[in-house]
Amino acid sequence: MRWRVIALVSLGVNIVLAAAWLLTVRQESVKVAAGAAALAQASAVPAKTNVIVRRQYFSWREIEASDFPTYAANLRQIGCPEQTVRDILIAEVNALYSRKRALELVTPEQQWWRSEPDTNLVHAAAEKVRALEQERRGLLTSLLGTNWEGGDLVSIPRPSRPGVVLDGPVLGALPAETKQAIQNTNVLSQDRMEAYLDTQRSAGKEPDPVELAKLRQQTRDDLARVLSPPDLEEFLLRYSQNASELRTQFGLLRSFDPTPDEFRAVFRATDPLDPRIQLLAGANDPGSLEARKALEDQRENAIKIALGPKRYEEYRMLQDPVYRDAVAAAQEAGTPEAAQTIYAINLATLAEQNRIRGDTNLTAEQKNLELKRIELEQLQANTVATGQDLPPEPPPLPPMPPQKKLYVLGPGDSAATIALMYGLPVSAIKAANPRVDFNKLRPGVAITIPQSPLAPGTSP
Repeated sequence: MRWRVIALVSLGVNIVLAAAWLLTVRQESVKVAAGAAALAQASAVPAKTNVIVRRQYFSWREIEASDFPTYAANLRQIGCPEQTVRDILIAEVNALYSRKRALELVTPEQQWWRSEPDTNLVHAAAEKVRALEQERRGLLTSLLGTNWEGGDLVSIPRPSRPGVVLDGPVLGALPAETKQAIQNTNVLSQDRMEAYLDTQRSAGKEPDPVELAKLRQQTRDDLARVLSPPDLEEFLLRYSQNASELRTQFGLLRSFDPTPDEFRAVFRATDPLDPRIQLLAGANDPGSLEARKALEDQRENAIKIALGPKRYEEYRMLQDPVYRDAVAAAQEAGTPEAAQTIYAINLATLAEQNRIRGDTNLTAEQKNLELKRIELEQLQANTVATGQDLPPEPPPLPPMPPQKKLYVLGPGDSAATIALMYGLPVSAIKAANPRVDFNKLRPGVAITIPQSPLAPGTSP
């Protein structure tokens, strides 16, 4: 019986589903018919079209041009405001001539091996700057008219603080973003240094050389992240503390004048050692002093290797100020080969001058006369060494006054014993010592001994 019930229920469900399907199909047919009728009615009415004009997108490449007049015309053609045209053109022209100055101008900063700038180069650089500036102004005048400078002063931002000069074949050719990274690093370095110095001043302390060395090393590390090793070396040769001190050191030698290759070789040899020496500055413990001395000896040997034997000997000799003066005198006379001869004369003169100054038997007046005589002899000898004519003979010096003899009284000495000792009358002894009371003589009193009337050159 159960299966009959299940069969009847199943039949009823199927009937209901079939009826629902027929109803759905009928409704869809009605909708399709209504849509077709509406479409037929719409086809009978004329259609009206709305045209929407969209702005045509363009690329900046369509505006740029190989010459500035065409570029300016393109900017104006797309409806760019005149002030914007002015700002864009001034910025582009300024950027162009900034690149020209970076690549075409030879500045004293590029001659990083010189302690003093080449005056001829300075004049040539100034002339080149004037020529480029004249070109820049002429181009902007042709593009924007004679009043373009007003827009330049108003619209173009100016840097709030000067940066380092990045010109020449190495630094001048760097990409703009790299140059900006260098300037940012330089500003950050200056801020760190100024903050540290302000802190030390506020605390009433002197700057610690070790801390200064650490700050400079931090700047180097920052630069190494944006520059290749050759570019970094070029920057350090120009602007690092070590290179600056090396220029000063060579500059004090005056006539050494290292070549670019020599300066670079010495810098490469000493630059790794200088920071280590600086980090030991101020240390007084025996271990640190010994380490510093070893590093300084290593640095000197590195300079010797970098310069080679002949140039190092010249470098070493020029450490002596007497030799530097001799070289300068020989060069001024046009006879540089006479430097060694003049040096020998100056050394002998210096030794004689020191002897005279230390002679306790001479009075101050006598010493001055002797020093003038030695100076005159030195001048004559140096003149002969350089092949020049001797100056005319100066008037003879006044005769030296007779030297005064002193006798220090001992026990039992009197005017009579002194007179007997020197063969002088007692009256002459007393006359030479008017301030001495010969009635109260005591040991230790100094008595002036007058010249004997029988001495040469005296009247009988």
